[in-house]
Amino acid sequence: MIQQNRMYGTLLNPLYEGCDLDDLCIATYLIACHRDEDVVVKMNSIGIEQTTGSWVDVPAETDEVRTKYASKVIGIYEIPAYENRTDLVNAVGPDGYRWFIVRIGFPVANIEDNIPLLIGSISGNIMSMPNLKLLDIDFPKKFVDKFQGPKFGLNGIRKILNVYDRPLLNNMIKPCTGYTPEVGEKLFYEAAAGGVDIIKDDELIGGDRSFNKLADRVKLNMDAAHRAEDIKQEKTLYACNITDEVSRLKANAMTVIENGGNCIMVDVHGVGYTAVRMLAEDPDITVPILGHSCFNGAFTSSPYQGMSSKVVTKLCRIAGCDIYLTQPPYGKFDNTFDNYIENMITAKAKMYDLKPMLPFVGGGVVPGLIPKFMSDAGNDILLGAGAGIHAHPMGPQAGARAFRETIDACMNDVLLREAAEKGSEELKVAIEKWGIYGDDHSKDLYAL
Repeated sequence: MIQQNRMYGTLLNPLYEGCDLDDLCIATYLIACHRDEDVVVKMNSIGIEQTTGSWVDVPAETDEVRTKYASKVIGIYEIPAYENRTDLVNAVGPDGYRWFIVRIGFPVANIEDNIPLLIGSISGNIMSMPNLKLLDIDFPKKFVDKFQGPKFGLNGIRKILNVYDRPLLNNMIKPCTGYTPEVGEKLFYEAAAGGVDIIKDDELIGGDRSFNKLADRVKLNMDAAHRAEDIKQEKTLYACNITDEVSRLKANAMTVIENGGNCIMVDVHGVGYTAVRMLAEDPDITVPILGHSCFNGAFTSSPYQGMSSKVVTKLCRIAGCDIYLTQPPYGKFDNTFDNYIENMITAKAKMYDLKPMLPFVGGGVVPGLIPKFMSDAGNDILLGAGAGIHAHPMGPQAGARAFRETIDACMNDVLLREAAEKGSEELKVAIEKWGIYGDDHSKDLYAL
């Protein structure tokens, strides 16, 4: 008797409604196929490659094994949705591609709470294929429940700072690297005294440097933070960059805490998601974690390869970042608006019992962009200004004041042009120098 090709059977191709969805991490991919390629076989081959099988059947891969541990293809959707063969042949040439959105379920039992294995399973060998991009992962509750996630999150950060209504203001110390702790302390103090809530190291200065030792950096910057608090009557968090070899991360974190530091920062994609989780779930590490997204673009920016920034944001939240940076489309980067908004939503929207992250925007942020950011994201946003503070013609303290005055104007429904005309010299100078988005702010401000 002729046996049905198992690639077409319901064991590997169940309906969504026929799955135990709490037992599957469901990956959504964008995949291209040649016109005459067998799409169902290709999609099942992709899933099997990442679960129980190989390029050819092996004897020990029985139906019992497949039932429990093989991938499940639960949706194949062509774009556009050809159903007529004639239309397909006429629209797609013999060497052309057909594009599909595909949803494949991976058994939680294969992965459990192992982030490296999650990445190996859902985006492993198959990422070597051309024209395959991971768009999203739907995580079931039983998977997410094994992770602590953010220790503080958005609301915890607000509680530490005792600021509950307005957007929060961040500053990155500039220059990025190559300066001494004494130089950094002066810049830190000026920004903090001007009204900055969170000051972070740049992503390019992490751990101990020969010219800037970690303990010295923490002591001097926290002293500056306390002196600034006496002036502004507000607390300042210092996100000290501890990025290093994984074997040195906890020691670096403890150096920060033991020297009075109140926040740490890591370059997430340099140290890895599981290193962030190690820090977040360690009871000795009692301060928030700011996650920086540098290197993210290497695997998200291609429209046809890698993974989406939404997947990255989910993984950072699961791993335990309290704050995570995403690039907006208005400054010196060219992110699409929809991805930026999706990342904001992914950081804050309900995700079972995980705390929301505080979304952080940076990259050419100036006061003239603040009304647009607040329109996009509301008040639960961290506005990251580097050169927009330190390059202010009147100095970094004036640059910080210009940002705070802008935030206050937006909170009170005052048009920024009107606020600049009637307000302080600091704000007026900032608007004259960099403009207002939608009016005279331009991408020409940025060299990148």
